[in-house]
Amino acid sequence: EGFLLLSDLGSTTYLEALTADNAAHLYADALGALICIQHASRPGVLPDYDRALLLREMELFPVWYVGRHKGVTLSDEQSQALYDVFDRIADVNLAEPKVFVHRDFHSRNLMVSTPNPGVLDFQDAVYGPLTYDLVSLLKDAYLEWPEEFILDMVIRYWEKARKAGLPVQADIDSFYRDFEWMGVQRHLKVAGIFARLSHRDGKHAYLDDIPLVVHYLKRTCKRYSELLPLGRLIQPQEVAALVAFLLSPEAAAITGQDIAICGGASLPR
Repeated sequence: EGFLLLSDLGSTTYLEALTADNAAHLYADALGALICIQHASRPGVLPDYDRALLLREMELFPVWYVGRHKGVTLSDEQSQALYDVFDRIADVNLAEPKVFVHRDFHSRNLMVSTPNPGVLDFQDAVYGPLTYDLVSLLKDAYLEWPEEFILDMVIRYWEKARKAGLPVQADIDSFYRDFEWMGVQRHLKVAGIFARLSHRDGKHAYLDDIPLVVHYLKRTCKRYSELLPLGRLIQPQEVAALVAFLLSPEAAAITGQDIAICGGASLPR
């Protein structure tokens, strides 16, 4: 009839509540909620998280992060290499089993409540890769956990998901690879969105969260040879942006001395 029954989820987000002491407990609850959502999955209810959408999201990275935010124009060769990597990432993502995907299952959208957690901001949910929400939760754009903790939580999820009858990979190594590649897709998208929120919408606070997202990208690209072209693209951008700043009037205003870079070569004020 168009009515909704809503509970008061309180005012404390996971982001506000999480500490090193309570993280394992709060994430265990979040993993349980995620498995419940995924266990209810069936096709034909939500829009498909298809190749076109995956690629459209990744394209935000060269358009808004590389081009608009970093001011870098890619050569035709660089663009081709980048889009080749995008296609390979999408191949891996689409080979995963499909479930309901919240699409923003992270610390700002989870509330500490009874039962725990309360889940917000699900209006963009789709039907797609199984590891997507797990990446959103554990490789959060707003806070970073040690890799050992992330791996522990991934294993816990994998074990619980298998017991719940979800179609996860039969071995943890393959599952973790899917998790990491899904993370690359998401972090390309998020870096682009955060840059767009700043440059188009004037929400500049999101720029503070980009370095962690790029850090996730760099770390994963080093582990997989097929992602090395993306890793090589990201690193020169950072150097180019630094050099551009050092040559700018803003840098000259900061220091009254020549700026020494590249092993002693100096740039004039």
